[in-house]
Amino acid sequence: MSDGFFYQLCMYSMLHYGTDLEDLGLLVEYQTDERLHVKIYDANEQAYQVPEVVLPRVDSGHGHRKHSALKFDYVKEPCSFTVSRGDKVLFDTSASGLVFQSQYLRLRTWLPDKSNLYGLGEHTDSLRLETTNCTRTFWNRDAHTVPTHSNLYGSHPVYYDHRGSNGTHGVFLLNSNGMDVKIDKTQDGKQYLEYNTQGGVFDFYFFTGSTPTEASTGYAEIVGLSAMQSYWALGFHQCKYGYRYVFQVAEVVCNYSKAGIPLETMWTDIDYMELRRVFTLDPERFPLERMRELVDYLHGHDQKYTLMVDPAVSTIDNPAYRRGIEQDIFLKTLNGDLYTGALWPGVTVYPDWFHPDIEEYWIGEFNHFFDDDTGVDIDGLWIDMNEAANFCPFPFSDPEQYAIDNDLPPAPPVVRPNNPRPIPGFPDDFQPNTSKLLRNGAHGDKIGLSNRNLLHPPYAIQNAAGPLSMNTIQTDILHAGEGHAEYDTDNLYGTMMSSASRNAMQQRRPNVRPLVITRSTDAGAGAHIGHWLGDNVSTWEQYRISIAQVVAFASMFQIPIVGADVCGFAGNTTEQLCARWAALGAFYTFYRNHNEITGNAQEYYLWPRVTESATKAIEIRYRLLGYIYTAFHKQSWTAPILLCDALLISPITEENSTSVDAYFPNDVFFNWYTGVALHGKGRVVTLRDIDITHIPIHIRGGSIIPVRSSGAMTTTELREKSFQLIIAPGLDGKGFGSLYLDDGDSLEQTATVNIEFEYRRGFLYLKGQFHPDSPISCFTYRRTRIRGFPVFLDVTVKHSRNARDEPPVNKHRATKEQEVKDPVLHPYLPAISLSLSRLITPGALSKRDPVSEPHLTLNYLTKEKQTSLSQAIPNTSRSIPKEQPKCVFHSQPSS
Repeated sequence: MSDGFFYQLCMYSMLHYGTDLEDLGLLVEYQTDERLHVKIYDANEQAYQVPEVVLPRVDSGHGHRKHSALKFDYVKEPCSFTVSRGDKVLFDTSASGLVFQSQYLRLRTWLPDKSNLYGLGEHTDSLRLETTNCTRTFWNRDAHTVPTHSNLYGSHPVYYDHRGSNGTHGVFLLNSNGMDVKIDKTQDGKQYLEYNTQGGVFDFYFFTGSTPTEASTGYAEIVGLSAMQSYWALGFHQCKYGYRYVFQVAEVVCNYSKAGIPLETMWTDIDYMELRRVFTLDPERFPLERMRELVDYLHGHDQKYTLMVDPAVSTIDNPAYRRGIEQDIFLKTLNGDLYTGALWPGVTVYPDWFHPDIEEYWIGEFNHFFDDDTGVDIDGLWIDMNEAANFCPFPFSDPEQYAIDNDLPPAPPVVRPNNPRPIPGFPDDFQPNTSKLLRNGAHGDKIGLSNRNLLHPPYAIQNAAGPLSMNTIQTDILHAGEGHAEYDTDNLYGTMMSSASRNAMQQRRPNVRPLVITRSTDAGAGAHIGHWLGDNVSTWEQYRISIAQVVAFASMFQIPIVGADVCGFAGNTTEQLCARWAALGAFYTFYRNHNEITGNAQEYYLWPRVTESATKAIEIRYRLLGYIYTAFHKQSWTAPILLCDALLISPITEENSTSVDAYFPNDVFFNWYTGVALHGKGRVVTLRDIDITHIPIHIRGGSIIPVRSSGAMTTTELREKSFQLIIAPGLDGKGFGSLYLDDGDSLEQTATVNIEFEYRRGFLYLKGQFHPDSPISCFTYRRTRIRGFPVFLDVTVKHSRNARDEPPVNKHRATKEQEVKDPVLHPYLPAISLSLSRLITPGALSKRDPVSEPHLTLNYLTKEKQTSLSQAIPNTSRSIPKEQPKCVFHSQPSS
């Protein structure tokens, strides 16, 4: 139990956005030394609070006010409180009176002048938030073309306040009601941030750190660590809305192979469905037999397949609808009728994610449709329209007529009996043919106050779509179970669907990590899914803003697998834009080319320069996947990190430009391609003569990066490649890095390697742990010189089923006078072990490594340029007795 206290408050307001709640409670918890929980709520606890089934609460911890970096102080009259760190006030609500009414809550805090604020997503505005006349609205909606200054698909009411050397703190408001957060100045120029919500409670979490990364760690501890992704999920993905036949999908797969562009996962949009109905196949254009042949082909070539699933179910007679009716799991109106909307298949109903039987239904549909033996054996899942979207405008109440007037579902394309062109490698049939009721809330149930106007609340947020119910589920709908109103929970719909879908995918393949990519998100969604940034546009402006969006989701909102539709979804891209975007997208964590049905095709192989750009960028991405995968592992097990913090990517940002102004912090940076050093001085440097197929990359000094010896056509092939180390010493002559390896897919790992690298004073130290099923200790000692400096190699790979089974640890440090020792080997060697087999020249950094046996090699970067390594480390196997296996680095089964 954390140290904290409780106050009884009395409030009264002159505003009239509902009934004043005069008896309030104040809970203050010092949960950890860096986290403070402050909740202001109605004393009877009838007002809606986010259900713990959606976002489990973090443990209250064992913090104490005496040791906390954050301090809470309360003033009773006029009611206000402050949160401070040392002598710095971080949050001060004396800026205006606190308002707590049945359908309106307001609280304002002062901010310092020239504040550096970040977060409050999802949006397509600048990464650093505007501080004048800025309103961030939280109401998830179908936001085609992702306009600026607008609420979009997700709600993340957390902001980070960076105060330079004084540290960074974050403020998270756990509230899923419609909300406006306003950042502006008073008439006398004082800076403030103001919360305006349409209900719920003030449930604040304050967290702090000396750096933005530490502050982000605090947020991760509140909303949950992110889901670890499979290795293959980091490969390149291809999709298009408008692949109208299974033959087209197969042709795209084949064309990528012929062009020599690695393709990891093929995706299909709603084109595969019969008249756009979920859990159906178009029997003439995507027949089951050919879909299974397509999946078998992909799996046979170590590639993956992903399909889209929408939440809304067509009411036209189909099995998924019939089973849902039988299980009574669809949303209903207040009079007990099915609630209907209109989407791609026409009239639809919506699953109720609060229904106690919803997971049984959803898992059942996945088992029917995606059955390994009789259905479409997908590897990943793509969720769309889960804000939830509804084409039928509010208050129009006739979805049937709307569907008729708007040609829903759209007419399918003409049937094509076979493909007009041969598709090498595919089966013959892919080739051309040559022959409940509203209830009053009870004390303590936290489901929402009674007698509220759920359709037209007195305080209207700045929803870009208009009224709350416009193009979404009507907000007076009550959910099954405890009776939560859609008014309170609309922003949770997408995340609840994502969670249920992850469970359904995991039930199909219980032992592997599910890949679920979704459009709508809320706080805590990263524990279940990844996110793509929705229906963007093929413009340079949206190419640029995608960088800020990816940074925000990966480092602030705890959803690290995220990316925009590369080359743009809506409109038509150009060869120049697509070439630049193909290179930029290679450094998103989620990397997919996708565009809409009316746009021109934009597969990478359609333009020579795009092909060249994509091939070069994917080669670099794949070589870095071990490094990226290690970062994902750290983020899923410990806390957020700045993903790829050893690399500085400086993409061209303007059309027809071959130069970019890039900011380089005060440190040394090494050119990825040449090794030439650049001494950053905390200012902008102009990089010039950047070809359309090139993207500038620099390695930050102080880094050690493990890279594969070359790229590959699939991640399965890539995992057979050797590793190399790039050592890039910092200004202090030191370097650090790590490498995590496992089998790349399993939920529960039985064999892992975790290695830490450190370079200092001319010596390289390697140490780590190996976790197989049997105990092992393998030590290799070698020394060499890098440009006259000795390098000490300490390789430790060990595991013990039981601590007493572990062999004694032998530490040894070679000196100048001592001979190089043979490795100390234990009779029980693991499936993965490690040796340093040789050194390579830095030129191999940009070339394919001819050595086929997996091994670990080194590159060393000096402050001036790459340095050739003249002394090779002898093969460690030459003096090992024949009866003992060689201590080498194997890439299977756990690389």
